[in-house]
Amino acid sequence: MKTLKSIILGLALLVTANVVKADEPSTIKLTKSNAIDAYISSVTLGQNTDLNNVIEHNAKFNILRGKQVMSFSKADMLKFSKENQNIRQDCTTSVTEVESNDDMTIVKVDMNYGTFNRTNYVTVANTGDGWKITNVYSIFK
Repeated sequence: MKTLKSIILGLALLVTANVVKADEPSTIKLTKSNAIDAYISSVTLGQNTDLNNVIEHNAKFNILRGKQVMSFSKADMLKFSKENQNIRQDCTTSVTEVESNDDMTIVKVDMNYGTFNRTNYVTVANTGDGWKITNVYSIFK
């Protein structure tokens, strides 16, 4: 009987420990650098691990080609990044912070392909769920 009580007590402690551990918050840190790094990793290296987490649900992606502006949603961007997963772009990338404050940051991401450039203006906002991408405007020259 003493052994049975010990086993039941041990099982109860094990279950309690697992329930408490299950309530731990996500380990993904939604900082502005994490959001920007996730975006750059996706568009230049095809690594999409954290992309879904760092894009705000109503984010807009606009591309200016010539005089035509094409607009895309988060779902469109995630579909495109999945189709291009693990495809490394043959470009050099530079990042410049254009504007920053406690609520939002605009970062310029230049991708030089040799014969043309793609410039992305990435807006990251401090949402209630951490820093997330809210807008990306891309220009090809």
